[in-house]
Formats: sequence, structure tokens, C-alpha cells
Amino acid sequence: MADKIKVMIVDDSALVRQVVSQALAKEPGIEVIATASDPVFALDKLKSLWPDVIVLDIEMPRMDGISFLKKIMAERPTPVIICSSLAEKGAQATFDAMAAGAVSIITKPKAGLKAFLEDASNDIAQAVRAAARANLRALTRSSSASNTAAAAALVNRPKISADVMLPPGGSSTAMARTTDQLIAIGTSTGGTQALEAVLTRLPSTCLGIVIVQHMPEKFTAMFAERLNGLCEIEVREARNGDRVMPGRALIAPGGKHMMVKRSGAQYIVDVVDGPLVNRHKPSVDVLFRSVAKFVGANALGVIMTGMGDDGARGLKEMKDAGAKTIAQDEASCVVFGMPKEAIKLGGADQVMPLERIPDAMIAYTRSNL
Repeated sequence: MADKIKVMIVDDSALVRQVVSQALAKEPGIEVIATASDPVFALDKLKSLWPDVIVLDIEMPRMDGISFLKKIMAERPTPVIICSSLAEKGAQATFDAMAAGAVSIITKPKAGLKAFLEDASNDIAQAVRAAARANLRALTRSSSASNTAAAAALVNRPKISADVMLPPGGSSTAMARTTDQLIAIGTSTGGTQALEAVLTRLPSTCLGIVIVQHMPEKFTAMFAERLNGLCEIEVREARNGDRVMPGRALIAPGGKHMMVKRSGAQYIVDVVDGPLVNRHKPSVDVLFRSVAKFVGANALGVIMTGMGDDGARGLKEMKDAGAKTIAQDEASCVVFGMPKEAIKLGGADQVMPLERIPDAMIAYTRSNL
């Protein structure tokens, strides 16, 4: 019992508390030790017990979830999973909650909530386990420096590979050497603060960058807009047909896949719909495979903090196609999942802490001028 992950659920919906509690109760190694209908009740219970993970709603009576989250992170940093509807009017509030230090987000619909929660029970349990393993030192250090946190939209679906979007194959369509090169980045949990730490240190002369950050719809545009105001380079949500060019970073829109294609000696992005790949849309594997296929040795691939293995195979495909590759090291990751799997597959040329990645990207840019 002592080794079980202890969970507290804070949500004003009795249905959410009941269904999530029942789902987690069936999971070995997880124990729901408390539920609360609002943060005030939760704070009272925290005086006598403290969970390993908190599942938290945003809009609640007496105290909103954001204020509660900030209080928790200031008093005793604890992995928090946001479980919230992504209504347009509430999207900013949920983004603010992530910025306050939440580890990940589970999106719940307004209709069919009970069925959704029951169908997504495996993913909720996976999110709890990943949150319990989160490197809080990296999270709190990055949050204080950048005031952002990662989002991962979890949906219970069969795990499908990148084959459904782009067939595997070598880089026969990539030119051996072009005047255009690019950098491809993939990340998930902990990635928003990691991306901010990297992108804010890049000069406007940096090579064009394409990014998949696991995020739900609506969040990527806000995230890109925020980064654009902080960075010397241009950062924006990608649009179909955008050119990958120096001084520009394109972030894949939530709910869409992004692939790189060649147009003459230049590179453009295709932003397309499709099934979830590795349970994600956008998927890092989809982006990385397209880079391996169409860019080949003209690319640098970087995989950073995130749970799961999305991007691990794609990074190996990039390396096999002649690209240089980097994986973030365990000590600086919030969750050492994606980089770990990429390293295990032999996909990383180098493994380095987050603080060294911007310099490595700048050095790669200079070597290709």
C-alpha cells in the first residue's frame, strides 16, 4: 500500500469524482485517497494528508483551480493533471493553469462526459503514472524561468504508427545537399517550458524550425503567439503551405498533423487531418518521418521531454537518413519518456541537457551557412 500512487481528485462534478475514482480504483498501484468538490475542501483535507498526484478541474465554486494550483506549487510542488473542458471561453483559463505549473491536461467534453471518462480510463491512469514520475525539480525550475507547462491531450484509441500518414522509406526524395536546411523538434509533457528555454535563445539567423508539441486544439495558437512575443525569431502556428525558412519556427496546430515536403530546393509544410498516431495528433513520428524522407541529411532532429514514445522511431529514421540528432538528457527532462525511447533505439547522436540544446542548434546553423 505504501508504494501506491496516492491521488486526490478536486472537481465540483460529482460524476467526474465518481467515475474517475472508480476507474483509478481498478488500477494496480494507484489509490484515490481523497476527493473534494472544491479547492477549499481540498485545502482542508491537505492538512492531514498529501497526495502524490492531484487531478484538478478549473472552474469551481469558492476558489478557482488556477488559484488553488498556484497555492499548491508555492507551498509544496506536486504533480497536477488538469481535467477540464476546452470550451472557447475557458481555453485561456486552462492555458493559465498549465502556465502555473500543471504537468498535463486531459480534455473532457461537455456532452457524453460519463462515456468519455469510462472510455479514457486507461489514459487517465497512464497520465497519473506519468505525473507521479515527473521530475519536479526540472518542472519547477523551468516554470519559474518561463512560467509555462506542458499539455498532452489524451484520448483512448488504438496505437497507430506513422504508416497511416506516410509510408516508410529512405530519403530517396531528399537532395544530398540543398541551400535550405531545417531543424525539427518533438516534445510533449514539460515541452512548453523546454521550448521557451530553447527558442528564446536563438538568433534571427537560425535555420527554419518545425515543431510538434503535443497540445489540444486552440492551445497551439496561443502558445505560438506568446513565444512570438518573447523570441527574436518569428514563432507561429503553422498553416498549410508555409515555407520553412531561416528565422521562423512553425508549430503544428493541435488536432492536425504536420509534414515537411520539398518544393524545388525549398521546404514547405503540409498541415493535414488524419487519425491519431501513437495516440497523438499532431504526432512527432509523422513530422520526423517526413523530414527523414524529404529532407534527409539536410536536417537536425531534436527530441525533448515527454511521456510515451512518440518520435523515437522517427528520430531513428532521421538519423538513418543522414540527419544529425539530439535527445534531451534525463536530469533536465520533466518526463524522460520520449528521449529515453529514442536513445534506446539508437536514434540519438548526442544526449545533452536542455541548457546546451540552443547552442547546439546555433552551431548546426553556422555549420550550414
